[in-house]
Amino acid sequence: MKLKGLKLKRIDRYIIRQFLGTFVFAMTGIILIVVVFDVNEKLDKFMVPEITLREIVMDYYVNFIPYFLSMFASLFTFIAVIFFTSKLADRSEIIAMLSTGMSFDRLMLPYGISAGIIALVMFVLSAYVIPPANEKRLEFEYSYIKKNKKVEYAHNVQLEVEPGIFAYFDRYSNSSRMGYSFSLERFDGKSLVSRLTANSIKYDSLYNWTIIDYIIRDFDGMREHITPGTRRDTTLQFVPADFLISENDCETMTTPELKTHIERQKKRGIGNIQTFEIEYHKRFANAFSFFILTVIGVSLSSYKKKGGMGLNIGIGLGLSFSYILFMTVTSSFAVSGLVSPMIASWIPNIIYTFIAVYLYRKAPR
Repeated sequence: MKLKGLKLKRIDRYIIRQFLGTFVFAMTGIILIVVVFDVNEKLDKFMVPEITLREIVMDYYVNFIPYFLSMFASLFTFIAVIFFTSKLADRSEIIAMLSTGMSFDRLMLPYGISAGIIALVMFVLSAYVIPPANEKRLEFEYSYIKKNKKVEYAHNVQLEVEPGIFAYFDRYSNSSRMGYSFSLERFDGKSLVSRLTANSIKYDSLYNWTIIDYIIRDFDGMREHITPGTRRDTTLQFVPADFLISENDCETMTTPELKTHIERQKKRGIGNIQTFEIEYHKRFANAFSFFILTVIGVSLSSYKKKGGMGLNIGIGLGLSFSYILFMTVTSSFAVSGLVSPMIASWIPNIIYTFIAVYLYRKAPR
């Protein structure tokens, strides 16, 4: 696709302003509506002496709004494109542009720039800004709204602490920072060279643990050397957050933190990381979705239809909601292990890319 005259013209700046302005207006309007409904839904939980107005506003809603933005930005990008492009088509402005010799490919340039701006902003927000905000929002929800939703207990925990060293808990309580029926095994190849068992183990601070009522068995061929003890401070390369995993923890990590966490958990043999992998790949896939939905939106609404703007918006809403639904369905397949998290995150984009190409070729020239 060869584009001529890539220098931005007045019409390009006009389209960019309309695109971004409509997007901001649509998002602002729906955020206000959502906040009103959310306040109404949670009003009984807010009307308690323990919560101050400042906490509700600063700890919850200031952090809730970016979270909502990241969830539905692609949807409202699509709606913005459909809405203002349909207005251009109804006023015959697109026909006028094409009649002056402007190609449809060239017309897509300001749309692509606008989609790129939104994609870049939303990627930076979702990768670096929204995760810390989610941490504060979730902490507020765990404390006042969704009590006892945070994972505080773990059972039958097994993980690789370091290469050849494996730890096991029968159970762990985060409230007391205590683990029970603990064991630590050290292997040399396939041979067990040392095994520590303890009635309990207490977490102190980063990587610092206290082992209580323990027995160490060191194996040297057929010989066994036993060392009992009542209390021992030691350093173990894991923390409770490595196995006290809730489904929302992935939302509180920046993209580099997510990547590090996934690699670390894979090395330790912890398998329950599909949700983290989905979140990681979804952040990149969502950035690409802005371009796909923009192409679909322009292709659908760039010429007049008998149903007018209402028909375009209806078709657009149907496609955008089906995209979100498809993303949810494929994510559930990844959680269940039917497909890999990366494939699950990118399948909707791949399918809707074919739809975008088909509609783009059918668009008026």
